[in-house]
Amino acid sequence: MPAKIRRGDRVVVIAGKDRGKRGTVRHVVTKTGRVVVEGVSMIKRHQRARSQGQQSQIVEREAAIHLSNVMLIDPNTDEPTRVTFRRRENGTMVRVGKRSGQDIE
Repeated sequence: MPAKIRRGDRVVVIAGKDRGKRGTVRHVVTKTGRVVVEGVSMIKRHQRARSQGQQSQIVEREAAIHLSNVMLIDPNTDEPTRVTFRRRENGTMVRVGKRSGQDIE
């Protein structure tokens, strides 16, 4: 079964501390069922100096959130939607937004 959410998709967070925020999927971790969304779930990590002249610093980056906490934004209607699949005449699978019924490319 193809993935419902892929890298580059626009999603909205539907649960958690960042509920309501929108962003683009940077990375999908299929093994754990998590996604990294741009600008969402920001965490701070201390980074050691790696070379003699470099300074230690605090780096802010996105943490992965579970797939169940995000919902795909339908590019046709710009609203959150569930995703289903449909097989085209040539045999390829295409994602379809449940709310609009249109294909998601």
